[in-house]
Amino acid sequence: MVMYSNCLNIPDMFQHSGHQDFLARRCIWVNGPVIVGAGPSGLAVGAGLKSQGVPFVILERANCIASLWQNRTYDRLKLHLPKQFCQLPNLPFPEDFPEYPTKYQFITYLESYAKHFNINPHFNETVQSAKYDQTFGLWRVKTISMSTSPPTEIEYICKWLVVATGENAERVVPEFEGLQDFEGPVMHACDYKTGQGLQGKHVLVVGCGNSGMEVSLDLCNHNASPSMVVRSSVHVLPREVFGKSTFELAVTMMKWMPLWLVDKILLILARLILGNLESYGLKRPSLGPLELKNAIGKTPVLDIGALKKIRSGKIKVVPGIKRFTNGRVELDNGETLEIDAVVLATGYRSNVPSWLKENEFFSEDGIPKNPFPNGWKGNAGLYAVGFTRRGLSGASLDATSVALDIAKSWKEETKQKKRTITARHRRCISHF
Repeated sequence: MVMYSNCLNIPDMFQHSGHQDFLARRCIWVNGPVIVGAGPSGLAVGAGLKSQGVPFVILERANCIASLWQNRTYDRLKLHLPKQFCQLPNLPFPEDFPEYPTKYQFITYLESYAKHFNINPHFNETVQSAKYDQTFGLWRVKTISMSTSPPTEIEYICKWLVVATGENAERVVPEFEGLQDFEGPVMHACDYKTGQGLQGKHVLVVGCGNSGMEVSLDLCNHNASPSMVVRSSVHVLPREVFGKSTFELAVTMMKWMPLWLVDKILLILARLILGNLESYGLKRPSLGPLELKNAIGKTPVLDIGALKKIRSGKIKVVPGIKRFTNGRVELDNGETLEIDAVVLATGYRSNVPSWLKENEFFSEDGIPKNPFPNGWKGNAGLYAVGFTRRGLSGASLDATSVALDIAKSWKEETKQKKRTITARHRRCISHF
């Protein structure tokens, strides 16, 4: 149970600290970690802590778990990898789910996961800042709760902070000359749901990653005419090779072969199955797909039907954008297209730098500086989950490590307190 009060709901050491700003908001002492984000990463950490008997609080700015999946994905989305590589710790997917679950099946799985482990995030609560207090060795996490009227400022005090907001917290929207003058609909891929309503329309899809390819395919399936902007090189791999998942094949080979050799084999297989794609405007990068993923986090495209539409001409591949005008776009090669709508499949970024007041563990782009598998633990009780650039399988591995590490520290501290501190009345309410 959590109780709120405008008195000092914090440990006794703060009562004479002179920190007058504590009086201005509700303060809650959390007897365990605060987890920021109720997506798959935050849920996985919560489940691990539950199994260890460690109390925690999950803060989520949206009104539901996995808000990215529920509110910011297109209808036709399916998991790109087989379900065994996407399940969270200690609860597999239902056996009757297909190998590549739909987004709705995945959301159902996440909701059942939260229910199974009795995880109840604090929804509609946005973290404004999180800062480590060097004086007391504790984290101060300031939030705005929209669940009350008027909104309430809350400050959580804790010893451990888990950043689980992930790599895709905010949309990336590049600036294009003249786009503000384009009178047709312009949307980011996170706002695109279906091509229904765009039948017969000429749609410019900016971006050729997995989202750009799938949005273009979906538009084709709804009798629209998409043109897909390919500004740079891209790796396109078949989703399956001889009936076996390409990802699973790569994972298996990496157990026995160096990365460069696995890349070489994947590219040979892709050439045999997909053919030469350069004639269609899809040029491969100089680095192999796995090496490129490790270097800059760029995921190869797993083809689920878009290439067939590109070959047939139903999806037109075009070069970079020079400028927009009303109803038209001028391309870098001088060609001008008449278009009715624009979908920006231009990716996402981390939002950690906007609220975490710490610059040692995370880089300027909001990703841990230490690469996988060493990017889950920082200093002073700071942890990160969901930044591995290895999807749900990487997040699950890090979540398990984080939960075990926090549980060890929490249990040691709890034993020490029982030995050294006698029970006493406090004006602080703890969260259990």
